[in-house]
This record gives sequence, C-alpha cells and structure tokens, in this order.
Amino acid sequence: MARIHAQLEKDCLLLGRFPLSHLLLNKDANYPWFILVPDRDDISEIYQLSNDDQQQLMRESCHLAEKLALHFQADKMNVASLGNIVPQLHIHHIVRYQHDVAWPAPVWGRVEAKYYTQVQLEKLKNEMREMDLDEFTYSA
Repeated sequence: MARIHAQLEKDCLLLGRFPLSHLLLNKDANYPWFILVPDRDDISEIYQLSNDDQQQLMRESCHLAEKLALHFQADKMNVASLGNIVPQLHIHHIVRYQHDVAWPAPVWGRVEAKYYTQVQLEKLKNEMREMDLDEFTYSA
C-alpha cells in the first residue's frame, strides 16, 4: 500500500477507499472538498499509471463527482490534479456554489480555512453513506 503524502495527511481525513484510490476529505469546511489518491507508489501523473489503472481512476473520479454533484446540489464541480506542492498523484473534487466564499475564483488561498466540528464530520460521514458510492469501503 502506498503511503499518503504527509501534506495530504495533515490537511485531510481518510474516509475510505475505492478499488484503486483512497478517498480523503479536506478539513476545510468552506467547501465540500474530497481528494482521490491512487494507491500506487511513485506516481505523480495520470499517464504514469497502467492503462487499467487510468481507466479505473477515471471511473472512480467520474462516479464520485456525479454523486457529490447530485447530493450537494452543486452549481459546478471543480475536478483537478495539480501537484505543484504535493507531488503524489491526487485528484481534487470540490463542490462549488455561486454563493461560496471564493466564487468564481479557485479555492486555493482565497479565504482562511474553516474546520469541521465533530458534529459536522459525523453528519458528513452519514451523508456519504447515503450517497451509495459503488465499490467504496468506509474507514473505521
């Protein structure tokens, strides 16, 4: 199992995993912000994955984006792989609203992070279970 980069561990909570990827929740509660991290060592770009892994990552990413958009009634889903700070391949899935604090700009560095309370985290975890994510296994 590939180790999740220290910066992602610091900024996120592990929710569970799909067949290929770990699913993380960014701790910034300004936006519903999820991150897929393929469980592969020494990969920084999608093209470095095998063809099968590339296809699986796209299935997981599209499925997650669709479920998030429907559940959270997104105005727009921002899905991106940047890696300028964290070199490990990871794909952001950020639910955006025309009324969110950064709209229409990117979310990075726009406002100070607002962290989830324990009650908010439990509510979000329950909502994730209601989304019925195919092939997803929840962490304890």
